[in-house]
Amino acid sequence: QVQLVESGGGLVQAGGSLRLSCAASGSTFSINAIGWYRQAPGKQRELVATISNDGSTNYADSVKGRFTIYRDNAKNTVYLQMNSLKPEDTAVYYCGAKTSTWGTFSYWGRGTQVTVSS
Repeated sequence: QVQLVESGGGLVQAGGSLRLSCAASGSTFSINAIGWYRQAPGKQRELVATISNDGSTNYADSVKGRFTIYRDNAKNTVYLQMNSLKPEDTAVYYCGAKTSTWGTFSYWGRGTQVTVSS
């Protein structure tokens, strides 16, 4: 089992920055990749960024050049640095983990709210 806890959300003005953290515990050795997803009111959950065990990353087009995903293996924590935030980035941000290359993200945290004011 893997447990994930997100933190770092808050209220920020457009153009500002936030850094989200996703702390993993439990069977962290089994994690193949961690991803950040977000869900805005009335919308489906969407991919923001992922990072795999080999360090490869993937980003949604809407956040490329503004967001950076990176990890600290010693702390079992994955971060999402968000710069140049826009009101449309407002959502609940979730981190998820998967334990195989071809599997789905099956472990989830409870989410952290990010609100960007115009």
